[in-house]
Amino acid sequence: MENNIINKYKRFILYLLHTICGLLFIFSLNSTVYAQDDLLKLIEKKQSELKDKEIFIKQEEKRLEAIKKDVDEKIEKYSKILSQIENLLKKIEQIKDQNFEHIVKTYETMPPDEAAQRLSLLDEELLVKILLKMKPKKIAAIMAVMDVEKAASITQSMTAIEKNFPIR
Repeated sequence: MENNIINKYKRFILYLLHTICGLLFIFSLNSTVYAQDDLLKLIEKKQSELKDKEIFIKQEEKRLEAIKKDVDEKIEKYSKILSQIENLLKKIEQIKDQNFEHIVKTYETMPPDEAAQRLSLLDEELLVKILLKMKPKKIAAIMAVMDVEKAASITQSMTAIEKNFPIR
């Protein structure tokens, strides 16, 4: 009988162990399911975030493309304006050169004493520039009738300019 009671206890303990193991197994399955559900929710959330970021990036790309197009158009516009300004500056420079050449020829055609008198009144730098454009014979004739000190000063200036800014 004792044996019978021990066997009942053993069976009862085995039954409890079985039940506990079954419950543990079910619990572990449940927690695994919960963990998988949490993992799936996390993955879905990350996918949603990635889609949102992708949409944002595409919008930014469109915005940047529009800005780039606008900048390119402005660069083209300002390049054309710059080109026009450069052409105008060249024309102005040509006109200045033509006017300067005209002034040089005017002084060259004057009698030397009148040219010397008028040239002596000019700023020395401008006077030197004009003389350097004239023919050497005409310069000699003009400087021959100029005041000696003025002629010496002009000669020094002409030499200094030639050293710093070679002509031709």
